[in-house]
Amino acid sequence: MRNKSEQGEQSRRKMRRLKIKEILTTGQPGDKILVKGWVRTKRESKNVNFIALNDGSVIHNLQVVADTSVYDAKLLHDINSGAALSVTGVLAESQGSGQRLEMIAEDIMILGKADPDRYPIQPKKHSLEFLRENAHLRFRTNTFGAVFRIRHAMAFAIHKYFNEKGFYYLHTPIITASDAEGAGQMFRVTTLHAQNPPLTEDGKPDFTRDFFGKPTNLTVSGQLEGELGAMALGEIYTFGPTFRAENSNTTRHLAEFWMIEPEMAFYDLKDNMDLAEEFLKYLIDYALINCSDDLQFLAERLKQEEKNKPMNQRSMDLLEKLSFVSQSDFVRITYTEAIEILKNSKPYKKNAFQFPVDWGIDLQSEHERYLVEKHFQRPVILTDYPKEIKAFYMKQNDDGKTVRAMDVLFPQIGEIIGGSQREEELEKLEKRMKEMNIPIEEMWWYMDTRRFGSAVHSGFGLGFERLILFVTGMGNIRDVIAFPRTPKYAEF
Repeated sequence: MRNKSEQGEQSRRKMRRLKIKEILTTGQPGDKILVKGWVRTKRESKNVNFIALNDGSVIHNLQVVADTSVYDAKLLHDINSGAALSVTGVLAESQGSGQRLEMIAEDIMILGKADPDRYPIQPKKHSLEFLRENAHLRFRTNTFGAVFRIRHAMAFAIHKYFNEKGFYYLHTPIITASDAEGAGQMFRVTTLHAQNPPLTEDGKPDFTRDFFGKPTNLTVSGQLEGELGAMALGEIYTFGPTFRAENSNTTRHLAEFWMIEPEMAFYDLKDNMDLAEEFLKYLIDYALINCSDDLQFLAERLKQEEKNKPMNQRSMDLLEKLSFVSQSDFVRITYTEAIEILKNSKPYKKNAFQFPVDWGIDLQSEHERYLVEKHFQRPVILTDYPKEIKAFYMKQNDDGKTVRAMDVLFPQIGEIIGGSQREEELEKLEKRMKEMNIPIEEMWWYMDTRRFGSAVHSGFGLGFERLILFVTGMGNIRDVIAFPRTPKYAEF
């Protein structure tokens, strides 16, 4: 006669494991199932233990009911928050509120214990700061489970959108010898000895003896290489990690982040704006349709976080905000018009802006948010910026002062997309590069696209983490990337 554990093992081998999402969606009372997951909470009563099990497939838990007369007391004692279980049993209509089904356990196996005295993610409210310190385990919380399921859905939607539009996915290099923005804040990539590098005659590191034979860095953008692909394939996009060695500890900056950068041949600035608006609305609609449970949870979380704030300081309801942006036509105005609006605004006249407003400045987040949230109350696309505050590759307007740049501004976060029509005329591009001290000789490959079959083309960049910030309603960019990289911080 087989003992209970042997019978349970044989039963498990015969059954297919179901994910909790599938069980809660299609399961019926009487179904015999096998489920595996991690314990969120355990509640004990005289005759039964109620175990909330979650496997990451959905924000909702499956309640497992374990009869204390059936199971060994030590086994039940070892079932704590964080433990991994394998459970077979039968679905039944839930006796309590909050769920349609629960599972009556017939066999429970502890796959991995979790010491309750050491496991940091206890069934209580934790601060986001605490969870950042335990980023390797924060996925197990409802908040971060929701955030990273949405992040996955947005990544899938990005590829889906571009594939349906006929774009080609181009893998641009992570290691590069060029600086797309001319910013200089880049991470050096080298194999030279840190303390004793080979030196040139003038005492500087001899990069001709480095791995690539020249100075190289981690990329800040895939745009320049993306343009090369667009000028042959027509329409491409990149989606990959980018890096900036900017010593900034704000809630909006990371040293390592992901960028989506489409580049399109034969697109002018208007075409570029049309694509950006359609793209953003597609992604938001996808989230609303496919991530409704997670968004509902995050919307309620945001309400609870802000319930003690004055009404005029509270965020717009998350679901309302997403629907509002999805259904609104984006306002399109020039930078010059925006400056005039700001100068005629009440905050400007009352000296309420922290940063000055004048033609030629790089607009700050407070200016961008005023335009979106107060003046127009809709997303805004600003165009035709002063050339002095924009990159060398942007198409120059006939006025000699502005370039065909565009920034898409969203409520609460300001700029979410930056882009431009690219300068396709070789002579103008060379002149601008000389003015900005961009090494033309080193960029010969980029210039060749203007020498051989040049054409009007455009593109933009969407910061993936900024998109996720907007969609989830989270307040800190470190909470929408799995393992944030910031100054003095590179854990995990």
